[in-house]
Amino acid sequence: MQVYLDNAATTSIDPQVIDVMVEAMTNNYGNPSSIHGHGREVKTMVERARKTVANLLNASPSEIFFTSGGTEADNMAIVRSIEGFGITHAITSPLEHHAVLHTLEEMEKEGKVKLDLLRVNEKGVIDLDHLEELLANNPKTLVSIMHANNELGNLTDIARVSALCEQYGAIFHSDTVQTMGHYKHDLKELHIDFITGAAHKFHGPKGVGFLYINGKNKIKPLLFGGAQERNMRGGTENVYGIMGLAKALELAYEHMEEHRLHIQSLKDYMKEQLTQKIAGVSFNGVTEEKDSLYTVLNVSLPPSDMADMMLFNLDIKGISASGGSACSSGSDIGSHVLRGIGVDPSRPSVRFSFCKHNTRAEIDYVISELEKIYAK
Repeated sequence: MQVYLDNAATTSIDPQVIDVMVEAMTNNYGNPSSIHGHGREVKTMVERARKTVANLLNASPSEIFFTSGGTEADNMAIVRSIEGFGITHAITSPLEHHAVLHTLEEMEKEGKVKLDLLRVNEKGVIDLDHLEELLANNPKTLVSIMHANNELGNLTDIARVSALCEQYGAIFHSDTVQTMGHYKHDLKELHIDFITGAAHKFHGPKGVGFLYINGKNKIKPLLFGGAQERNMRGGTENVYGIMGLAKALELAYEHMEEHRLHIQSLKDYMKEQLTQKIAGVSFNGVTEEKDSLYTVLNVSLPPSDMADMMLFNLDIKGISASGGSACSSGSDIGSHVLRGIGVDPSRPSVRFSFCKHNTRAEIDYVISELEKIYAK
């Protein structure tokens, strides 16, 4: 049996998304920067996709900029806002994705900002009172806090963060890659400067994402070249990726509640079965439904001889999962997130992440294989 439970790393492409992309690849090959009919036709398609994304997020199409993915979007927001707004201080958490954490660390090394890391507790919950203390003492601040942690699944109250940033005149960027397509983001209600999305996290193609830039903000491009993306990102647009992203987000919004209920039930079931059948199991991060991303369950398993190669043992049984962020898999130092909350390194931690295609039968198979590992 083949079971894919690494959807926080990437999801499969929805067949309807593939159909849209293939149709465009087959019939719409013009360069959107060309002024002839073939080019204008494709330009119209790109702008229609932009409008689709903007409408779903309750934003203006002029606030949506397509990128190569979440990492580029995060870098563009952070680097260009620090340089463009005279930012001298930045605040983030030690548990952020490296696209944010490493970017801010590099900006500090270059002497462009002083960087403060927020306190987090043993569950990985960010101390927002600490955020307010730092904001009160530091004008001209950039705050970058993700909506949901990609390894633990912890949700942060970005509405409260937004209110604090507005109160103290800070710029607020949020990496919303893990929640885009799974939660609704109303950008007219949420006072935020930048958010990011990546299509492959919500059943779209890899290599395409977007950055939302609040219309009141003006920043310079990260990539210079042509006049694409209204002079904000040089380079020929990934037309087919953009088409796929818009369709995938449209489908995600259309079926969001139905998929949430299904996926949450799988997560609850797996947690229940693990608790019953694997003695000594525990869970990393917050697991209460209202505070936890319903697609992610981070499990801390008991130490054992077989457990030293847990992901390998699961893989040979056809089970795909992750030991943390896929972007740092293969690293000798392991997960900075799990280290940051003091998880015992002798206990194998596995991130199981779910999607609309997973089933209870798959969960039962995973549990049975884990039982066999611990029976040896």
